[in-house]
Amino acid sequence: MKKVFCIGEVLIDFVAENQGNDLSKAIKFTKKAGGAPANVACAISKLGGRGVFIGCVGEDPFGNFLLDVLKAENVDTSLVQRSETFTTLAFVSLAENGERDFVFSRGADRELGYDPLLRKTFKDNILHLGAATALLGGPLEKTYSKYLFDALTKEMFISFDPNFRGDLWKEDEETFVKKCMPFVEKSHLCKFSLEEAQLISGKADPMQACEFLHEVGSKIITITLGAEGTLLSANGVKKIIPSIPVDPVDTTGAGDAFMGCLLHQISDLGNFDPVFEQFDLLEKMVEMANRAGALTTTQYGAIAALPTKEQLEK
Repeated sequence: MKKVFCIGEVLIDFVAENQGNDLSKAIKFTKKAGGAPANVACAISKLGGRGVFIGCVGEDPFGNFLLDVLKAENVDTSLVQRSETFTTLAFVSLAENGERDFVFSRGADRELGYDPLLRKTFKDNILHLGAATALLGGPLEKTYSKYLFDALTKEMFISFDPNFRGDLWKEDEETFVKKCMPFVEKSHLCKFSLEEAQLISGKADPMQACEFLHEVGSKIITITLGAEGTLLSANGVKKIIPSIPVDPVDTTGAGDAFMGCLLHQISDLGNFDPVFEQFDLLEKMVEMANRAGALTTTQYGAIAALPTKEQLEK
């Protein structure tokens, strides 16, 4: 089984549950662990895989809490760095249908430094680049790009999830798109929401968006479509893979559960060739990943809601 190195942010989500999706009206918040790459690492580990998280947290109680959560989920945290900068926070409010409103208070995640010694452990493993904050400048952005280069030289399977957050890019979406392009070009697998696929490709139709994104470079594209399922595009074939019906209460972490489940299945193959050659195999993987994402929306929080292998197989 391959290791999956997930690089980026882990943070505190202060969640205003059952108070609507307008943060200005929220009064009570619940502290939860979050951050897309950390969620993916946890999703992999909860399914019995080898999730490794690489990120930076503050030398403060919130940083300690986050590391404790990751360790409790059997995520390898040996590569996590600590900083005097305060741990990154996010404030989240939820509507009745589970949709969210975000405000970020960015901190230690941006301080992640590059470690050249990691290249020795990268070979033939998987690198997941799925940080919402990775392209916002600072040491993390430089580190992100350097690890992408290392992954290419070490023949890793590379996945990319842009994790666009409007609050982080206020009226600067053009820069976001420009910075995403090298990662779309070099990654074997790209996962997008419909909004992200439309934004980055400039195409309203998801089928046309896939064509554009393949031309940029990605071999396998998944576009998550909420309750409708996921559009899978690979080897000249496009197909919408349906999801399972659920009653969502919180969509936080659903995409990360999807990504973690998909990468776990790929890591379990032994070698990566079948992923590029067998659309039927990919279809079955995405079907299972859809299930993981859907089940996550039935509970509050991201990491706590991620399904186990037993829950997926029910």
